[in-house]
Amino acid sequence: MPLTLSLRRCGRLARLFAALPVTVGLLSCSTPGTDAAALAGPYHVEIRRTSLGIPHVKADDWGSLGYGYGYVQAQDNLCTMADGFVTYRGERSRYFGAQAHPTSEATFGQPDNLDADFFFRFVNDDAAVARYRASQTAEMRTLIDGFVAGYNRYIGDLAHGDFLGAHAECRTAPWVGKITRADIYRRLYAVNLAAGEARFVSAIANAQPPGAAGQMPPMPPGPHASRDRMTGDAPLASTAPLSHIGGHSGIGSNALAFGADATHNGSTLLLGNPHWFWSGPDRFYQAQLTIPGKLNVSGVSLLGVPLIMIGFNDNVAWTHTVSTAKRFGLFKLTLVPGSPTRYQVDGKTEAMTPTQIDVDVRAADGSIHTVSRTLYRSRFGPLVNLGTMSPALAWNAQQAFALRDINADNFRGFENFLEWNKASSLDDFIRIQKQNAAVPWVNTLAIGRHDPRVWYADIGAMPNVPDDLAQRCTPPAGKALASSMPGVPVLDGSLSECEWRDAPGSVQHRALPVAQMPSLLRRDYVGNFNGSFWLTNPAAPLTGFARVVGATATPQSLRTRLGHSIAAQLQSDPAGVTADALARATLDSRSMSALLFKQPALERVCGIGDKTSADADELRHACIVLSAWDNTANATAVGATLWNEWWRRLQTIPAAQLYAVPFDPAKPLTTPAGIAADPVKLTAALHDAIGALQKAGIAIDAPRSAALYVQRNDERIPLYGGCDAGGYFTAACAAHPFDARADSMNVNPAGDSYLQIVSFAGDEVIAKTLLASSESDDPASPHYADATRDYAMKRWLQIPFSETSIERDPALSVRTLSSSDAQAR
Repeated sequence: MPLTLSLRRCGRLARLFAALPVTVGLLSCSTPGTDAAALAGPYHVEIRRTSLGIPHVKADDWGSLGYGYGYVQAQDNLCTMADGFVTYRGERSRYFGAQAHPTSEATFGQPDNLDADFFFRFVNDDAAVARYRASQTAEMRTLIDGFVAGYNRYIGDLAHGDFLGAHAECRTAPWVGKITRADIYRRLYAVNLAAGEARFVSAIANAQPPGAAGQMPPMPPGPHASRDRMTGDAPLASTAPLSHIGGHSGIGSNALAFGADATHNGSTLLLGNPHWFWSGPDRFYQAQLTIPGKLNVSGVSLLGVPLIMIGFNDNVAWTHTVSTAKRFGLFKLTLVPGSPTRYQVDGKTEAMTPTQIDVDVRAADGSIHTVSRTLYRSRFGPLVNLGTMSPALAWNAQQAFALRDINADNFRGFENFLEWNKASSLDDFIRIQKQNAAVPWVNTLAIGRHDPRVWYADIGAMPNVPDDLAQRCTPPAGKALASSMPGVPVLDGSLSECEWRDAPGSVQHRALPVAQMPSLLRRDYVGNFNGSFWLTNPAAPLTGFARVVGATATPQSLRTRLGHSIAAQLQSDPAGVTADALARATLDSRSMSALLFKQPALERVCGIGDKTSADADELRHACIVLSAWDNTANATAVGATLWNEWWRRLQTIPAAQLYAVPFDPAKPLTTPAGIAADPVKLTAALHDAIGALQKAGIAIDAPRSAALYVQRNDERIPLYGGCDAGGYFTAACAAHPFDARADSMNVNPAGDSYLQIVSFAGDEVIAKTLLASSESDDPASPHYADATRDYAMKRWLQIPFSETSIERDPALSVRTLSSSDAQAR
């Protein structure tokens, strides 16, 4: 039976159970009565909605603010949120069966339900919930309690028959119901793990010693394996989740911040352009949160998060891009002969900690049975099964591997966001970031009112693994892994001297000190496009940091090269960089691969070959289409889809053979250059690309929108942009095979998500935004597709932020919500 524990006892028992085989059920670290009493309020909040359904939540206290925010998130995205809470509780198999998968991708990928359940019950357990809550301030706890109460209020309103027709997919489903505060802490903790343990869901869920009962053999990638979102490739090798958030290179962002020297008007300008999920529990939700005199912030959060994660207030604006810094590491354990759950450290034996986990599973006939596994922890962290990468890396009689995630003990991240939500200046914003060192896995770019400077930093939770430690302590297995996990520290766990280091002044045990993390203040510009810190500003390269933070002097992505090209182009205007020019450049859909390589590739292919062959007309037609193409992926552009498929195939040619000029670290933004590949290979790749379009039923001279679109009810909305491999700054790329659904964004879509361009003028905040996925996941909602249409039309919204602008919004609606109303029903 599930255990119910008080928060105080939960922490004590978690420490006691750490040394014992523990049967883990769905534990709660607070009694239902205590939870209900704490969530009762009273709460009173005003919810104003403006154009595109954006809520402006206004209250006089933290609990009431959370109450309103939990309510509107549930009102717009109930099915997605409820599905996420089922996931984080480890209950997917109970409701949806063991072999099914989450319907949408997330930062933890898209594992089968049984593996997801074992993973979340193991790493996101009640001990983690108790530690998390104990680490939060009273403000944060109150905000979370209010959020839970607001979500539950909406569930209650549905139960009373309100909002008929809403959430038809799930409103009567048994897995949709009221939540507890533990659900929110589990959700926040899952965000923490996105760049570490969450990349290894199945590898952790299946890590068992050799010969263990029920041990599952290493499994190769199946039809549900992760795919490279930005190339549309077939399933990646099993190493893919080690390299990208959610296993996809498409999950990242563009960000640019221009200082007063670039704008020429004494102010600064920020572009936030996350490339992120359009569906699933990690999609963005846009809102404004206000407590008069304490808080006034606008932007987006992930669903289930009660504060703003990317956005602006009256004094600062900020955004994020996924960082190249590694937030986890592996330790090779030397096992005791004959005892595969005991390992040696400095010649002494230590026992792994076993935890028995039980998962309820729904069978095809609807019956419920229990599946059990025993998973293990070491002093370094959970055991992980790397046998899917190579049999030589499996847990065997001699060795095993453990994973340590720096963010497993980082409970400061959302406190940091809450402080940023209230920041009074750019200097205050920087102080908060350095003091907390809590950002879990992203770079930060920011600007401030009345400040000519712009800020870049990759300051957060990182392993303290200096290069000399990695060089001295990496075993042969770690060196073999270096090509598939560049920069990830793989260390010898048999020697205590190979532990991550402790450093005086570090905010967290074994974390890198802030002074050893990259940051930059400039008056011209800073930019990041998911490359490392190295070329934040090409005029002032950042160097001298540990390899675990990121690489320097390495080839840059085409998107990075295009991003800096856009920055240079904008700064060349004598009038200075303007918000309008930045908005146009952000969505103009240029392909850097085409700008750099289309013409030399065509020169080596068009005009050669056997003119009498059956393929001659086809090749001639393709050359005409590509020559006339304007090198953009706008919805009406003809040639973009053909080029994308051709370029993807050219990427299989080794760089030394493909390019005429190799990469030169002294010229990182202009090399490699030219095309030198064998014309026969180039021509064969072009024929393959033509064949791919024919298989998908798309003419080679069809507009981009024939392949790239999204369906909203009966409406097909044409889109623009492309994938990372093609060098598109304007991103739109879904994870599925091209020949199955072309580039449609109907399944696992990601790319441009929430976009903001922010500046300060006088006492005003001037902010243009787009939310490509729209506010709601509910097909019955008026806000299921409205913002998506605006994004498709490149129609930016001047976001109402001041009280005056909110009151003047033509779509304004107002509702007051009180907990006493619900109690009276």
